Order: sequence, then C-alpha cells, then structure tokens
Amino acid sequence: MKPRAVATSLADAMAESAAAIERELDLLLDIGDGPERRLHEAMRYASLAGGKRLRPFLVLQSAALFKVSRASALRTASAVEMVHCYSLVHDDLPAMDDDDLRRGRPTVHKQFDEATAILTGDALLTRAFEILAEAATHSDPQVRSELVAELASAAGGFGMVGGQMLDLLAESLALDVAEVTRLQQMKTGRLIAFACEAGAILGKAPVQQRRALRAYAHDLGLAFQIADDLLDAEGDAALVGKALRKDAGAGKATFVSLLGAERARSQAGILADQAAAHLDSFDAEADALRRVARFVIERKS
Repeated sequence: MKPRAVATSLADAMAESAAAIERELDLLLDIGDGPERRLHEAMRYASLAGGKRLRPFLVLQSAALFKVSRASALRTASAVEMVHCYSLVHDDLPAMDDDDLRRGRPTVHKQFDEATAILTGDALLTRAFEILAEAATHSDPQVRSELVAELASAAGGFGMVGGQMLDLLAESLALDVAEVTRLQQMKTGRLIAFACEAGAILGKAPVQQRRALRAYAHDLGLAFQIADDLLDAEGDAALVGKALRKDAGAGKATFVSLLGAERARSQAGILADQAAAHLDSFDAEADALRRVARFVIERKS
C-alpha cells in the first residue's frame, strides 16, 4: 500500500483534515425518503458548510499521537463537529444571538425556519452520541462509554450549554475577567478540551499524557476566545462570515472590553506559547498541535 503523503504545512494538514471530515459527515448524515427529509436536509446544510473544522482537526491530531486507527478517529472527530454545528444552529436562533449569517451563508433558521432549526440542532446532538456509541467507533465498549460520558460533560449544563446560559445573562451582569474566563471556558473551552483529549481516550493513553493534552487545550481554548473577541472588535465581516460588533452593542463584557485590544492580544500570545509548551513531552508528531496554538490567534476568520 502506498503511504499517505505527509502534509508540509499546517494549512495543508488542516485542508486535508477538513476534506476528510467533509467526506465522513457526508456518509454519516443520510437523507431519508419520508416527509422528515426536510430535517435531514437541514442537518446536512448545517454540517456540510465548510469552515475551519478546528475541533475535528484536534481530534485527528491527538489520535495520531497514540496510533489510533483513522476510521475511529474520523468517526469521533465527526461526532465532535456535529455537536459544534448543533451549538451554532441554536446560538443563531432569534431567542439567542439572532444571527442571519453563518460562514457567509444564511443561518439554518433563515434558510429553513425556526422550528426546523431547533429540531436540526436536536438531531445533530443525538446523532453524535449515536455515532460514539456504535462499535464501528471503537472495539472496546469501555472506550466508547468514556467518549460518550466525557462529551456529555463537555457539552452539557456545566460545559458548553451552561456557558451559553451565562453568555445570555452577560448582557445584564457586570462580569470581571475571572467571570468572563469561566464563561468562555465553559462555552468554548470544554468542547475544545474534549477534542484534544478524545485521541488519548481512543488510544488508552497514560494519565500523564492525557493531563498534558488537557492543559494544552485549556490554554488553547482561552487563546481562541480572546482571538474571537479581537475579531469581533476589529475583524472584517466579509472574512469572518457573520455579523460583528454585536457584543459591544449589547454591552457584554469581553476580554477586549476588559483588557483593551493590545493587552488582550498580548495575553493571547502568552497563552498560545503556554499551550505549545504543554506538549514538550511529545515528539515531533505533536508539531501540528503546536502550530495550531499560533494559528488560533493569527486567523482572520
């Protein structure tokens, strides 16, 4: 068998990963023939819309550290992306962020309708757990059980969903830096942390290596969110693919509003360096993860 070509840059590696995830999502998201077909079409619309595919990339890279099979890693990465896409569909609803654009296209509730968008998010979330629970994801039921439990914790009321609740309340609360940090660790950081650790779960990695990936993810997630706040304050809506300046308009505290743009940018750089340093115990196979730490703070979308 001819060996797979090794990507020569982070951009190459991420493009290769995104294409692989697109193919896997296409396979995993069937369209039925019944009247519920509209729901399946909306699920595919929400998921097969391109994007950076950062979270799946983190799964694939962490899995590669432990020689996890490509099939297992792709299924797990796709499940993580479905959870992320579900969260975007619900975040965009009028009852939450009320956005009309996502990745440069109409949001799901605009392309279809609000009820379909709610059901689309519900269906993507449950499909993700169905995939993780299937034997095709891993031969060891204990590993599958741990994947399900950890993703549920990351996405639930003390994770991503809880963070979204705090974000909704933020318009009426005077949050300080510590409180904004907690909000973002829940809303954004927990799913990123699961993506980084999922490969270690699949590979039954030692506790010490799992802790290193968890520490990497912690700093990466905060750096990512600071960069998001900077993009919202200074970015180009055409490049970002959604409306900007909404947090400032709503009076929400962000890292930029609390620290100022230059201090926030400096803090993001420090966090990116710290994230990369947590991978010192890994060899050159972790270089792509190290480069991701810089990518998240330099991106334009």
